[in-house]
Amino acid sequence: MNKAELVDLILKNKKAGFESKAAAERAFDAVVDAVREGVQRDGKVQIIGFGTFNVRSRSARNGRNPQTGQAMKIKAYKTVGFKVGKDFKDKINKGKK
Repeated sequence: MNKAELVDLILKNKKAGFESKAAAERAFDAVVDAVREGVQRDGKVQIIGFGTFNVRSRSARNGRNPQTGQAMKIKAYKTVGFKVGKDFKDKINKGKK
């Protein structure tokens, strides 16, 4: 599913009450921007029932260039991880054994 499909789902959601696709897209963009800002500022954004976005550090390591096979050093860096919340996980796994 891509952004346009998500915006369409938001527009169709009766609880959201959006009159236009543009308004639904602005709301979606606002949520994404707020999550980005929260992770940058606090290192973590937790949405109860959905999941937690947090900053994760990757240590420096040795790797290989897949085209040449030559050894190379990969620098340490930070990335964003997501851990799914219990309620969301339970809905995904509902009915599966």
